[in-house]
Amino acid sequence: MIEVVAAIIKNQEEEILIAKRKEGKVLAGFWEFPGGKVEEGEEPEISLQRELLEEMNLQIQVEAYYATNIHDYGNIKIKLIAYLAKILMGDMQLKDHDEVLWIKPQELQNYVFAPADVPFVKQLIEETNIDVRP
Repeated sequence: MIEVVAAIIKNQEEEILIAKRKEGKVLAGFWEFPGGKVEEGEEPEISLQRELLEEMNLQIQVEAYYATNIHDYGNIKIKLIAYLAKILMGDMQLKDHDEVLWIKPQELQNYVFAPADVPFVKQLIEETNIDVRP
C-alpha cells in the first residue's frame, strides 16, 4: 500500500484550494487536494510540506489531521491522509498540475475528483451544510 498525503487549504474567504492533475500523469484531468507520496521513513506532515514546496513552490504549515481514506484502484492501493494546512509563503508555480482554483466547499461537487479524494469532498460539503444551519 502506498501512503499519500493531501492538504486541505482554505483562504481567508473560506475557499478551498483544488488542483487539476496534469495531462500525461496518472488520473490526468481529475481534480485533487494537492499533496504527494510519503517517502520511506518520512513523517506524513513533513512529506506534505515537502510535496507542496516541490510541486507548487508553497511553504505551508500543517495545522491538524483531517481524515484518512484507503482506496483500491485495482492495480494499486493507496492510503490517503488529509491534513488541514495554511500557506505561509510562496509564489505559486505549478509543476504537476495544469490548473488550480479556490472554490467554496459547496462548489466541490461541481468538479470530478480523483476517486481517493471523493470521501474528503463529501465530508467538506457535509461540514459546510452543518455550519450554515441556524
